[in-house]
Amino acid sequence: MAPDPLPPRLPVTDRTRHRRLREQGSLDRAELEAILDAGFVCHLGVVIDGRPLVVPTVYGRDERHLFLHGSVAGRSLAGGTPVCVTVTHVDGLVLARSVFEHGVNYRSAMIHGTARKVTDPEEKLTGLRLLTEHSAPGQWSYARRPNRRELAATTLLALSLEEASVKIRTGAPDDGDGPDAELGLWAGVLPLTAAWGAPMADPALPPNTPVPGHIARRAGTRHG
Repeated sequence: MAPDPLPPRLPVTDRTRHRRLREQGSLDRAELEAILDAGFVCHLGVVIDGRPLVVPTVYGRDERHLFLHGSVAGRSLAGGTPVCVTVTHVDGLVLARSVFEHGVNYRSAMIHGTARKVTDPEEKLTGLRLLTEHSAPGQWSYARRPNRRELAATTLLALSLEEASVKIRTGAPDDGDGPDAELGLWAGVLPLTAAWGAPMADPALPPNTPVPGHIARRAGTRHG
């Protein structure tokens, strides 16, 4: 029987409480999922030997878990310890009339919890498929899947999406109705967007090897 879905409202805990810029905070789980779905690189924060370590890595998800992977030799993927994972999208620079009021339009999520090392073979394959399909939809069915040796060399962590914090900022600078509005300076937003470029073939490919459709279709589309 499938587990119950996570509640639509994010819980407020000591780690997720919005203490500053509360108006930018959101408790809507749909906002969290949208932020995760818009990206594929996260930063995994963990304390090892008393020192903080932050590792960039790709991820995937289902309705309840975020999946992270890496080499079995990676100390950040030991599992069983508290971690914090962040995903951030920068949507533009907010250029105000004074430097103090400058800012960033962004979407950000922080996920807290204790990461669990996935040992069940079926769950491990499922997690790796979700991770692969999240960054490159269609690639799991197209490319060769991992063999037993490769699976043994790979660690997969599962982190519950139950406890998370979301913040989003949109819109113009906040000083349009203050004293600095009289300065006559330009103010506004400089948007930032990213798009996938044309596929670049491996030079080792035989001539005329076609680009698969699931990759070719992404060229020119917006990321994030």
